[in-house]
Amino acid sequence: MQSTNHVVLLNWRDTGHPQGGGSERYVERVAFGLADRGYRVTICCSAYPGAARDETVRGVRFRRRGNDLTVYWYSLLFLLRASADLVVDVQNGLPFFSRLVTRCPVVVLVHHLHREQWRIVFGPLVGRVGWWIESWLAPRVYRRCQYVTVSEATRRALAGVGVPQSRTLVVHNGMEAPPAAAGGRSPEPLLVAVSRLAPHKRLEHAIEAVARLRPRWPGLRLEIVGQGPWFDRLAAHAAALGVEDAVSLRGWLDEPGKHDALARAWVHLCPSIKEGWGIAVVEAAAHGVPTVAYRSAGGVTESVRHGSTGLLVGDDLDQFVVAVEALLASPQLRATMALACAARALEFRWDATVDAFDALIAGQLGRPPRIPGPRTAPVAEVVPSADGARRLP
Repeated sequence: MQSTNHVVLLNWRDTGHPQGGGSERYVERVAFGLADRGYRVTICCSAYPGAARDETVRGVRFRRRGNDLTVYWYSLLFLLRASADLVVDVQNGLPFFSRLVTRCPVVVLVHHLHREQWRIVFGPLVGRVGWWIESWLAPRVYRRCQYVTVSEATRRALAGVGVPQSRTLVVHNGMEAPPAAAGGRSPEPLLVAVSRLAPHKRLEHAIEAVARLRPRWPGLRLEIVGQGPWFDRLAAHAAALGVEDAVSLRGWLDEPGKHDALARAWVHLCPSIKEGWGIAVVEAAAHGVPTVAYRSAGGVTESVRHGSTGLLVGDDLDQFVVAVEALLASPQLRATMALACAARALEFRWDATVDAFDALIAGQLGRPPRIPGPRTAPVAEVVPSADGARRLP
């Protein structure tokens, strides 16, 4: 009888965290898929109001301890006591340095590097220290470890800080079949941005686009879907530009609500400074909605096919606005892109993502990959609580 291997994933948040996003979603989909194949899976992440300290969902044990900083300490303590066969160390700027406390194989998962975010969020001094840890110290601590990332752009960026491309495997995000949308395309021009509300997501540019285009498109509206610490700043920015009546900050939406917003949109906006991939780009594509993004963001150069499933522009707000208006003004171009978008979205499946991780883990442990089996636990859903905490499996 085949023994059950214990895979421990270290991630500072889960999808229920008020600041959870695409990175957390990727980690959980991989974890659920591995549990379906018979692995014993634990996710160590930070605690937040309304979340259980220990919870098992779809065969995956969630162990929530500490905050965004102390979660690293609690996770290392767990590894010292746990009998892990393999660790997935998710480096969201800072790694967990799990290689220092465990002898089992460690796989480092990096969605993107954070050179720009360190300075924007923490200022020049702390930002410089954070970037030194991410770009110099971490590659040396993990110099013998396998890396995984979600795009060729991040793979090249990792090579630039000393991680050979021969040690980096690209495993793309998957995509669930979108739920049926309640309504069709909006009769009036509608822009949608699905994103965590954080400074480096640069959603101010989406609001600026509305302000600049509204004189020529009086009915233009923007819906921003997501939650995060930048909510009040974005509301204030819309008010300062005089477009608060045209900008709706919808907060967190469940999957049907999010997909309904995307299905009604004419154009999806992704003005982020850096993206490892951009799950929302492919979700929008599934509804035939093209994306406008900045080429310098990295991973979007692969999730968006310029001229086919959206438009990529230089790191310039003027160019961003011009691209948005080009799509608004051409129903024929949007219709052509809609077909390409729908075809592109079909290329990505979560089971393929799990297949790649399963094969990688099998190679690290020196045994064949597992085949999918029945769920080790029924599908569960954590619904919103009084304080807003939630997680969808």
